[in-house]
Amino acid sequence: MDCQTSLKAWKWQVAFSLLLCSWGWVSGQLRYSVVEESNPGTVVGNTARDLGLNLADINKQKFNLGSEGSSRFFAIDHINGDLTVQERIDRESLCGSSASCLLHLEIVAEKPLELFSLEIEVVDINDNSPIFLLNDQVLKITELVTSPGVHFPLKIAQDLDISPNGIHQYRLNPNPYFSLFQTNRNDGTLIAELVLEKTLDREELSEHKLFLTAIDGGEPPRSGSTVINVIVLDINDNAPVFDQPRYRTIVMENVPLQTVIIKPNATDLDEGANGELFYSFDHYTSDAAKKVFDINSHTGEIFVKGPVDFEESKSYELFVKAEDKGSPRLEGRCVIKVEVEDVNDNCPEIIFSSKSREVPENSPVGTVVGFITVRDKDSGKNGQIKLEVSPDLPFKCQPMSNRYTLVTSGHLDREKVSQYTITLIASDLGSPSLSSQTTIIITISDVNDNSPAFLQSAYNAFILENNDPGKLLCTVSAGDPDEGDNAKLIYSIAESHIDGSPVSSFVYINSDTGNIYAQRSFDYEQFKVLQITARVEDSGSPKLFSNVSVFIFIQDTNDNYPSILYPENSGEVMAQETIPRSASAGYLVSKISAVDLDSGHNAWLTYSLLQTGSPALVYISEYTGEIRTLRGLHETDNTEHRLVISISDHGEPSLSSTVTLIVNIIENIVQESPKSHDFLTNSKSTPNMTLYLIISLAAVTLVFLVTFIIILVRCHKRNYDSTCGSCFSTKSLSTSYLDQYKPTLYLNTDGTLKYMEVRMAPPEPPQPCHPACFIPPLNETVVKSQNQTDSDWLNEPIQQAQPNADWRISQAQRPGPSGAQPTEEAGVWPNNQFETERLQAMILASANEAAEGTSGLGGSTGTMGLSARYGPQFTLQHVPDYRQNVYIPGSTLTPTNAAGKRDGKGGGNKKKSGKKDKK
Repeated sequence: MDCQTSLKAWKWQVAFSLLLCSWGWVSGQLRYSVVEESNPGTVVGNTARDLGLNLADINKQKFNLGSEGSSRFFAIDHINGDLTVQERIDRESLCGSSASCLLHLEIVAEKPLELFSLEIEVVDINDNSPIFLLNDQVLKITELVTSPGVHFPLKIAQDLDISPNGIHQYRLNPNPYFSLFQTNRNDGTLIAELVLEKTLDREELSEHKLFLTAIDGGEPPRSGSTVINVIVLDINDNAPVFDQPRYRTIVMENVPLQTVIIKPNATDLDEGANGELFYSFDHYTSDAAKKVFDINSHTGEIFVKGPVDFEESKSYELFVKAEDKGSPRLEGRCVIKVEVEDVNDNCPEIIFSSKSREVPENSPVGTVVGFITVRDKDSGKNGQIKLEVSPDLPFKCQPMSNRYTLVTSGHLDREKVSQYTITLIASDLGSPSLSSQTTIIITISDVNDNSPAFLQSAYNAFILENNDPGKLLCTVSAGDPDEGDNAKLIYSIAESHIDGSPVSSFVYINSDTGNIYAQRSFDYEQFKVLQITARVEDSGSPKLFSNVSVFIFIQDTNDNYPSILYPENSGEVMAQETIPRSASAGYLVSKISAVDLDSGHNAWLTYSLLQTGSPALVYISEYTGEIRTLRGLHETDNTEHRLVISISDHGEPSLSSTVTLIVNIIENIVQESPKSHDFLTNSKSTPNMTLYLIISLAAVTLVFLVTFIIILVRCHKRNYDSTCGSCFSTKSLSTSYLDQYKPTLYLNTDGTLKYMEVRMAPPEPPQPCHPACFIPPLNETVVKSQNQTDSDWLNEPIQQAQPNADWRISQAQRPGPSGAQPTEEAGVWPNNQFETERLQAMILASANEAAEGTSGLGGSTGTMGLSARYGPQFTLQHVPDYRQNVYIPGSTLTPTNAAGKRDGKGGGNKKKSGKKDKK
């Protein structure tokens, strides 16, 4: 029967709870009700519908319950938004006997981030019966003394359920002596008192047995019973009496223990043991009050026993009784109401709610990061809170109803600050003010907002030509301050063309490491510098990239043989030259011109004779390629000589080419009159070089004589004959000494100028001499022409200064057909077109004057040291271009190409000279 009635009651309460679920927003938040002991899966309500959302919004927002303790009893459906019971709910274990049992929940939506408050009231069901703590109660009443109408308090029953399922009424079995009086305490608890209806007579009946039943208000009702044994005592006719039936006192919370808060006073007119009082708390006093307060049984003083907390209870009711020691004992009662006054003893509480603590660095200002809830258990100003956030951070708090939102207040940059530590400080307005703080760590997530950057503004790679394909050229490296895929770099080569071919056919780059490899073998003579563009991009979205120029310098190797320009090698027909038998020593037979496509040492050429018919007849200049006679020709010499010349470069290993030259000796060479167009247009106005040399010689001699005379005069005036005599002898520096160092002219047999020698007096060995007798040191200068005697040519050493160790010059810089002209320096053979042509003009003008007999030193066909090969009939186009294939000792110029054919023919100049050239 009890099970069936309980089932009916449960069904009625479920229907009642469903009716309560129709509640909407209450006090600005969503509120539901659920019956305790509901089965798991019971639907509490549809949050999506009550929040005004549709199913599509639910799927996007992804509802989740907060992390508070009450969330374990419930679950939320992500599909339809139903809030269901997940775990058995026992209202009595959660809220005890409290009249209201509310569970607080929070629903967090992710996209966008929102927070909804939810209150669920647990509705009580009648699942507990009233229980008396004692099965038997003993009540002692003095006979005759106790008048009808006196109330005797009874021990009440306890029911864990609340109204209307709590104790609704008490019932007493019918009897003529006692009735039942029922009333409610301030907290609504129903209490019962036994009322004496008729004077008791112990002699008539010494003990009365009564049955007290407590009945709750449930449907069906539950009940519990106890037995009251009334014992009739003998007379103690005066009961203790308090000064007033009700007392009131105020106590501050957190008052120190053992503090006396009040002392009620009771008196008894009896004497002896019947007047001796004993104080105690009545059983009506709640257990909570007994934990906080206690009473001195002898004095009646009430003092603090436990901590007084305003937030736990704002007031207490103490039921005090004073009992004498008579027989039977009589007692008096009073009620003391204790009111607790609030003290600012609770620090504010900060709760931060956020689904994720990562914020993208490109979040706009005002982006919501999370929600902040602040609480204070105090009341009044002690419970009013102000919230502060760490200064100088791009975050701020904005008030929103009963909470705050943490939003961004500035632009974020993960590369500058990747993580923020935010300190929230909550302070109340109490005195003194209490505060608390919490730390929130916000991580800034990366966004691809930085382009990768190369570590160098440009890269240079050097590789020898004729390299193997696949050789590593260089490595380009870049960095990206982003992270993850945004910093994952991919290298590539920008699409372009080199000499009509795609750049990918020249080089290849490893997309992961940035290593650049050669795709082919390079040729220095084809490409000297390759410029490519390396590209790096990240893997972010969108992709960002950067470019850098890579210069690949191809270095020369000795892979080209010297190419002979003159004489031209025509295969079957060998080059031939003719010389007159009257040629003297030093006669220019021919000039070998060659060029090497390489550069530097690899293009520095040297000439040597490999084979000659008469070893003592000719020699070749090692660096200029000029072939000259070593001696005069004899009648016994063969008329034809075969010369094999080797041209070698200075590479490692050295490469060489050979050419064969046939030299024919003839009796005389027919000399043709020069044509007007063979000479420069201003040849008549060309300066007379021989005249200039004579004038220069006279000027130097005059200066020397004047200087010497001045020194002699100064020494004579100072009368330092003895001292000066120790420096040098007057006779030794007189005419014989000066004659020794006079300029001397040396002429050829035909009367032309052979060379002019100017020797300056060298200093004597150092001797003690006064500064006035000091003779400055003089250097010996010898000026010679090209046409010297046989002994002079043989005795003169042929030397050439080697290039410096750091000699480096590219093909583009070296002189000749394949490169630009280097800058002219002092003491270096003239290398620009104007200087070279001027030199050629001077040489031809001198030769012209010598041919016309205008030289002051003779009227014969002198050639200023030039052989008949470069006589008057040899025009400007016949003069070798000394900018090419010429090495000046001590200079850093590279031997390069000669001027090519002299006469526009492969055979050179074969015209014979006149008879006067034989002299």
